[in-house]
Parts: sequence; structure tokens; C-alpha cells
Amino acid sequence: MANITAGMVKELRERTGLGMMDCKKALTEADGDMERAIDDLRKASGIKAAKKASRVAAEGVVLTKIAEDGNYGVVIEINSETDFAARDENFLDFAQQALELAYSNSKADVAGLLGAGLEDVRSALVQKIGENCNVRRVERLQFTDENAGIVESYVHSNNKIAVLISVTGGDEALARDVAMHIAAINPLVVRAEDVPEEDIAKETEIYSAQARESGKPEEIIEKMITGRLRKFVAEVSLLEQPFVKDPDVTVGKLLSDADASVVQFVRFEVGEGIEKEEIDFADEVAAQVKGS
Repeated sequence: MANITAGMVKELRERTGLGMMDCKKALTEADGDMERAIDDLRKASGIKAAKKASRVAAEGVVLTKIAEDGNYGVVIEINSETDFAARDENFLDFAQQALELAYSNSKADVAGLLGAGLEDVRSALVQKIGENCNVRRVERLQFTDENAGIVESYVHSNNKIAVLISVTGGDEALARDVAMHIAAINPLVVRAEDVPEEDIAKETEIYSAQARESGKPEEIIEKMITGRLRKFVAEVSLLEQPFVKDPDVTVGKLLSDADASVVQFVRFEVGEGIEKEEIDFADEVAAQVKGS
């Protein structure tokens, strides 16, 4: 049997990012063969990652990166199971690596990013931190013509909400202010006419039922429905909303005064739309003790 030295363990740790005991065990089982030990650890990582893949990952971070010329940007969401893991240095390193890959591979979706080598890194991370981790989604905004507009972003300080925005006219500061507003207020669309017809129909049905319960005449009911719909559309349309930093001015007025216009925006909030699993902590600890 080969003599497993501290130096060999150190090298394997540096090459895999895994713990000392895992590395020592792998080297022992591989009879000191470094490359075989790495292959064995990768296989074990895949097994561990597969076992954890069914566990809900609804925490994590959102990150953005903007090109120096301001005509291209990317936003990405990386999930973990717990907020504690989302603050782990290894998780944050993985998230940054995923962001850089998404930025440089401007056409790649999540599957493309994982296929470009990120899956091996993700699987190793799962083994290292003991939690399921996922690249959930990625979006990009870009102006193909130089000087056609500005792509800017805003990421809230806790990395839980990020906005990517493309604007014509104005400057970076204005674009960033509007992105911050979107992060805070969460509009559904840019313009009132962009509100989906199915949303209008749904709200109309709800307002109609509420108004008719009042027992008022039909002509009054119609006015009530119209008024409530107008208010709903204004509340979900970016340009109609009072600007978060100056509620006396709408976002639309802010932009028009600067001869600027919002082309598109993307807003990511960590875990939105994911049904989180409610776990009893005592039961979880008991299950871990039983399985150990």
C-alpha cells in the first residue's frame, strides 16, 4: 500500500476543494494514484449531488455583470437550500464563476452553462457544502448597435433582488435609478398597454363580483369597475408609478424629462415562484441522527 503523505493530501485538497478526510480516504483507496483519486471523488460527488437534487433550493443569490461599453448585461440566479449556505465562500465563488461563464457565453441557457463545464463544479460544491445547489435562470439584455442605448443594473445589498434594464437616452445614473425603483416596487410591465389581456380579464371578473355585491345600479357598477381597472393598470405599469425616490413625479415623467425611454427590464428575486418545503427542525435533526 502506498504511503499517503500530508503533501499528497494537500495537493488533492487544492485540486478538488474537498475536505482533508475525504481526500485522504480517496488517496488511500486509490493506492496513492492522484488522478484515480480525483476521478473517484468526482464520481462520489455526482452520487451525492444526485441524492440531494430532489431537495428544494429556494435560497441563494442573484448577480449581474455589465459590459464596459454599457451595451450588454447579464443577470443570473443561483440557488441553495439555506441562506446560511448562500453566504458560504465556496457557494459565492461558484455563483461568480457561473456569472462570468454566462457573461462570456452570450447565447447559453442554463443547460448550456452546465454543459460547458459548470456541472462538474456544481456537483463538487454539493459534496463540499452538503446542500443542493442549482443554476436556476439567466437572462441577458443587449443593444447590437453601438451607442444605441444603455444597459444598466441594480442589485440590492443582500443580493436577493436584481434588475437588468435597457434604456435609450438619459445616462447610467438615470438607468440605475429606474432599475432601483423596479427592484423596490416590482412593476409587471413597462407601459399600461403591455398589461396582458388575461390579467385584465381576471381583475375585471373580480371587480365585477365585488361591485355587484354593493347592490348599486348597473351604470354605477360599470363606473366602479372601470375606475378599479384603471387603478390596477397604473399600479403595475412602470411608467405610471410614482418614482420611489420622489413620489411627486411618475417614472414616465422622470424619463421624458431626460428624453429617455425604457426598452425592457428583467427583475429576478431569489426563490420567487418556488414552493418552499416546510421542515420541522427537530424532525430533520432526528432523521440525520438516525441516518448516521
